[in-house]
Amino acid sequence: MSNQTTIAPAEASVVVGSGRGTLVDVRTPAEFREIHAQGAQLVPLDILDCPAVETARGTNTGPIFLLCASGIRATKAAEKLRSAGLDDVVVVEGGTNAWVATGLPVVRGCKTISIERQVRIGAGTLVLIGTGLGRFVHPAFYILAAFVGAGLVFAGVTDICGMAIVLANAPWNRSGKDHVIALKTSVS
Repeated sequence: MSNQTTIAPAEASVVVGSGRGTLVDVRTPAEFREIHAQGAQLVPLDILDCPAVETARGTNTGPIFLLCASGIRATKAAEKLRSAGLDDVVVVEGGTNAWVATGLPVVRGCKTISIERQVRIGAGTLVLIGTGLGRFVHPAFYILAAFVGAGLVFAGVTDICGMAIVLANAPWNRSGKDHVIALKTSVS
């Protein structure tokens, strides 16, 4: 399984359930609180590194199965961990969405607004504000709407969204009740 890069949710569930692998969720704490695969350990992508994953793994020597909402962030996490020298990482195909669709056990918590929806709300609000201020106060405010539009294009092309990164760290997306297994060990 060390050469395998992806695995179906049902297969991952069997391996993790038998104690031969660790399930690591790389989504935000707010997303994890809303719903997560039963037995998953939370190590958000923004603090993901080999020591954090090794802490989540504990004494289990099996592969690390990574999942996020759909698989995109888990794939990024796998690339990051492989480049850091951790080779036994496997992405769960389709992420938590596929896990739920397959009917595998999950833990449900409080409903939350996804980061993607928060980005849409934030971007739309900034465009409306920039357009309104540009029309009624000063045309220079149209720059705000153009800046947000350029940011959305950049996010679409590179799959890196600055607004999502900022929102993931917003207080309403973090809580003292988060079940983060590992915290970044480096101190600034």
